[in-house]
This record gives sequence, structure tokens and C-alpha cells, in this order.
Amino acid sequence: MEHGWSARRTRWGNRLAARRSARAPAAGGFTSQPEPRTIGFYARGRQLTAGNFLLGGHMVETHRPWDIEPPSPAFAAELHGFGWLDHMAAAGDREAREAAQGWVTDWITRYGRGHGPGWVPDLTGRRVIRWINHALFLTAGRDGTQNAPFFATLGAQTAFLARRWKAAPPGLARFEAVTGLLYAGLSLIGMAHHVPMASEALASACARDIDAEGAIPGRNPEELLEIFTLLAWAVQALSDAGKEAPLALTAAITRIAPVLRSLRHTDGGLARFHGGGRGMEGRLDHALAITGNTATARQRMAMGYVRLDGGRTSVIVDAARPPAGAASARAHASTLAFELTSNRRPLVVNCGSGLSFGPEWEKAGRATLSHSTLSIDGFSSARFARVARTDEGSPPLLDGPQSVTCHISQERYATAALLSHDGYVPTHGLTHIRNLDLSADGRALLGEDTLAALDTPHRKRFDQVLAANKLQGTPYALRFHLHPDADASLDMNGSAVSVALPSGEIWVFRFDGPGKLSLEPSVYLESGRLAPRPSHQIVIRAVILDHTSQINWTLAKAQDTPLAIRDIGRDDDLAFPGDLFATD
Repeated sequence: MEHGWSARRTRWGNRLAARRSARAPAAGGFTSQPEPRTIGFYARGRQLTAGNFLLGGHMVETHRPWDIEPPSPAFAAELHGFGWLDHMAAAGDREAREAAQGWVTDWITRYGRGHGPGWVPDLTGRRVIRWINHALFLTAGRDGTQNAPFFATLGAQTAFLARRWKAAPPGLARFEAVTGLLYAGLSLIGMAHHVPMASEALASACARDIDAEGAIPGRNPEELLEIFTLLAWAVQALSDAGKEAPLALTAAITRIAPVLRSLRHTDGGLARFHGGGRGMEGRLDHALAITGNTATARQRMAMGYVRLDGGRTSVIVDAARPPAGAASARAHASTLAFELTSNRRPLVVNCGSGLSFGPEWEKAGRATLSHSTLSIDGFSSARFARVARTDEGSPPLLDGPQSVTCHISQERYATAALLSHDGYVPTHGLTHIRNLDLSADGRALLGEDTLAALDTPHRKRFDQVLAANKLQGTPYALRFHLHPDADASLDMNGSAVSVALPSGEIWVFRFDGPGKLSLEPSVYLESGRLAPRPSHQIVIRAVILDHTSQINWTLAKAQDTPLAIRDIGRDDDLAFPGDLFATD
């Protein structure tokens, strides 16, 4: 009830501030020529110009986006946040410019007086940044009278951010709101008085929300990248204005940069954990270039993830407890799950976030069986609270692992990680122990997964569960979700799985121990698609009947696979524009 009242109070505060801000003075123009710092894709820009809006997992065909009923809150947020302007500017021709100008003008006419769902701090900050970044694109070919509403609405949005940035939730939303205010103060004539407050607020957010190791509470790599990008833009904007960035801001950038490098696979994409995706192509490199962080050193342990490197192979493992508190509403039960990328091709992945495909897909994507790790049938390593979906977010994770251990050892020929978690102790008395060993040349990953009742209370709990199951044992499964581009087939009479990558590499999976090997359907949940992409998963199903059960496995390149393969590029990087909206 308290959460509901708090949400309503925040909405009322936003509405009141939006209406008051509509009477604020207009911006007097730009202090200097704005430079676009956000990047988009030409193909997406052409699709948008044609009236195809793919936002929040929904496709809507329209040339009047403000006349439609948004199919979901996520669609409405992306529409009013104006991130799609990056793609329109990337297209850059007259047709794209005139369409973008028309849609911005229509938004101002309909919502510029402080009405509508776009008047919340994070969306307003995101929108202001895009309007300023692409100001030349949006004002070209128009006279002062035609551009007057544009500057008037920028002034109103700046006033709104000055009043309401504190109402944005901590984390990415707060950084978007404050960076938008700072951008406006530095870029717009008559708004400079907002700069000291915005700089101080940004420095405070850095000190509060980014810990000493460069991590954020939600442990979402893509969200950390978005925050890092905003900070990089803020530093550049301050530098361009001849002002020095606060020490807390530059220190946060210094802490975050090596974390993001550690969480980036060999193909350049981020590890997909706790609601995050691969990250926008080129965004990390662009932000690193802005901040001057050119060092390439990576950490073995970063933000609760372990990184194993060998040759051109990267393995990233979730080696910490799931996020707690408010961050648990987006957390995944992914403890000890891993992803593996070879050269420029993802091989073993997690299913990812289903947020853009609706509540059911979101919940499914958060479950342990949607990750490349061990799961006990019918249970996740962390459980969902039994609460309805509300404005406060999805059901949080509860009763997750309390003890997660990790020991990393570096040998001449391999790097190994010995990990464990106790997420199944309360339900079954069992601890999951995982040992991963990646060869120095990156050609082989050796794994050992054990379920064990380690001490007397745990064995007693296991025996109780065993008796309740009439001594039939507890079924469990090892899952290795494969990227949709990986072509897998059962070989050797069902005792091995061969996986062919588009680069020409062949990987072979084998196992030793109890259980049965199978190749089963899976999905790859990826934002920017209309539907989940079908894929496959390697599954070993077994039953634990005693206090210990262990499965050993290997995932190795076939002997005839060359050490290095010339792989020009990812297929999706070269996709025809229409393929961006494919569902498979």
C-alpha cells in the first residue's frame, strides 16, 4: 500500500511540475554549435522514415506516432524518450529530416505544455539530450519563427528537470535526468544557472550509486554501459564549455572502465546477465575514446563476475549473489551460469531478458533454467516473491544463495575457477559446486558440476526430500543454451553434440557421469526483435539419489578446427535493413 501511495504521489508531483514548467522562459538558443554524440543505425533510420516503429518489442506502422494507442508501457517510454532520433539522424537525408521535424513538432503541439506520459525525469532527460544532440538536424531549413516552439519546449523541459530530478529512482534513471539537466545548462542560452546544481547532483550520484570497484547494485552490464556513456558525454560537455568535471565524476569513470572491459566478450558484446543485453554496437568504444581510457587491462573478477580468457575465447561467469533490495525486481536467478564466445561468435549464452516481450517472457527469462547452469527440476536457485506486477516493477527475487564462493587459479596451460552456491540448501539440502577450466589457447573448456549435501543438517534435509519423493530421487539438469547462429546436432549415437559456428569453427560437447544427453529447443530473448528467436540447448538430465552427484563435461574445438579463422564480421552486422525486424 505504501508503494502504491508513493507511486501516485510521484506521478502527481511530475504532473504539477510539468504544468508549472510550461510557463518557464524559453531557451535563447545554443551557446555553441551542438555536436551529435549519440549514434544510431542507418537501416533503422530508413525503417522509421517509412513509418515502421519497432519499440519495446512491438511493431507499429504509422506516420503519426502520437495518434496511436501505445501497445505497451515500454513502447510508450521509448517513443517519448526520443532515442529513435539517433537512427533518424544516422539516415540523415531530407526525407528522414522532414519526418523527424514533423514528429517533434507534433509532440510539442500535443505535449509541450506539460501533458502526457513523457513528463517523467528520466524520459525528459533522455529527450533533452537527443534534442540537443540533433538540434542542427531538427532545426535545419526552418526560420526563427518555426523554431521558436522548439526552444520554448527545451526551456520548459529544463525547468522540469531542475524541479524533478530528485524524483527519478536511483540508478540509470537518475543519471539520465541529471545528465539531461547538465546538458541543457551547458548548451542553452539562459540556462547556465542550472550547471552547478546538475554537476553536484551528478557527482553525488556517482559517489552513491557506483561502488569502490566500479559496480552498480543491479549488476546489469548493459545498464552500467549506459551510465558510463552518460558520464562520458557529461565530461565532454563540461570540457567543451571550458569547465572542469567534478572529481567524483572522473573517478567513477576510472572505476567503471576496467569493469566494462572485463564484462565484454571477444566479439565486443557484453555478457547478458540480470536483464542486460549485448549493448549497442560501438557505444563502449566511443565512450572509452571520449574519456581517454585507452588501457586494455581486464580484471579476473568484476561486479561479481569471473572472466576466463584463453586465445580468442572468453568465458564470463556469474559468481555472486543476485542483486538485493530494489534491484532484485530485475534480477535473474543466474548464479554460476556462464557464457562462452569464440572469436567473434557467441556459442554458449543465457536466454536474456524477456522484458520487451511481456510479463510471462520476462519471468521465464529470469528463471534458472533460462541460464547455462545447473537447475533442480521445478526450482530456481532464487525464488520469486508471490506479488502481483505493479508500478514498482516485477516480483523481486527472494531466498537466493546466501553464500557464493569463488577461487580462481592461474596455471601455465589453463585458468580455472572453482565456484559454489547454497541456493538449493533450504529446499533440498544441496550445494551446487562448479569447476570451470579454460585452456590457455582457448580451444577447450572443461567443466565439473556437483550437487552435494555437505554437512549433517544438509544431509538431514536431503533425506527428508528423498523420503517425500518415495526414494525416487531429485531430478536435475545441466543446461547449455546455444546462440541462434550456432548449428547443433547429436553425434556418436547421442553421446556427443557437435556445434558449428558461422565462422567455420566446430565445437564438440561430451560428458561423463549419470544422466542422459539431449538437444532441446530454447529461445534467445533479444530487444529490438518482434519475438523471441528460436535456438537450441544442450541438456543433461540426471537424478540425485545419494548425498553427492557429479557430472564432468568438455566443450572443445574439433581437432581439425584451425587455431585462427578469418571471420570478417558478424552476420547481423551486415543484415539487410528488413532483417532488423525478423522474428527468427
